[in-house]
Amino acid sequence: MELYTVNTGFFKLDGGAMFGVVPKVLWSRTNPADENNLCTWAMRSLLVVDGNRVVLIDNGIGDKQDAKFFSHYYLHGDDSLEKSFKKLGVAFHQITDNFLTHLHFDHCGGGVKYGSHGQYEMTFPRATYWTNKDHWQWATEPNPREKASFLKENILPMQELNQLEYLDLEKKQLFPGFDFITVDGHTDKQMLPKLSYKGRTIVFVADLLPSVAHIPIPYVMGYDTRPLLTMDEKARFLEEAVDNDYILFFEHDPINECCTLKRTEKGIRVDQTFRLDEI
Repeated sequence: MELYTVNTGFFKLDGGAMFGVVPKVLWSRTNPADENNLCTWAMRSLLVVDGNRVVLIDNGIGDKQDAKFFSHYYLHGDDSLEKSFKKLGVAFHQITDNFLTHLHFDHCGGGVKYGSHGQYEMTFPRATYWTNKDHWQWATEPNPREKASFLKENILPMQELNQLEYLDLEKKQLFPGFDFITVDGHTDKQMLPKLSYKGRTIVFVADLLPSVAHIPIPYVMGYDTRPLLTMDEKARFLEEAVDNDYILFFEHDPINECCTLKRTEKGIRVDQTFRLDEI
């Protein structure tokens, strides 16, 4: 198995929303806000090459929405999905699978694009797009709290263009060496890939742990639908991760790609941070 970081760009979100009930005086130490109380976040995907399978985990925000929509998120930086693919020497048509941790717009928006005549096309024309049936229903019949994050133009074309498949939540595996766990605090049946790589286990932690700064248990996003459940899921996952020396791969941390963990007097905390290509 080979793994490659895919940087799709940076965006901004409200710091208070990203850290929930944690006071700004605490979270601003690690994630300073601008004059509008916005913090910068990455949209970092992961490319997994294993034999004939070329799998992309998530795909960023895309570019289908109008200027008003994007004005809320302040996209910036030089990275994009297309630029990262070119840098890696990979073409969109080579992707066999697009594994979607969940269907919020900043995780799946890049998977659908407008064609030359304004019609929807799949960014990865030969890929199977993977979600699970429970989360698909959650996203296509959204609750009022998450409705603005589930955009039908990002989601429905996967099914309409016959590239959508559901993963088995009992088996929890895409293929040997590519397993996943499910968590429900942020959104229903979010899937976190768990990869066997160079004798280690790497977990793509998506929105269970958006960044290194979210490792302390109370640091839970205001976006989460069930924050108390997130806290419980984090606690259990972090115990498993530190016991088994997992490497965490962060989707939204603006600086850190990966980290390991250690136990401290204050609880489980970061041990070392590093880039994926340093493993």
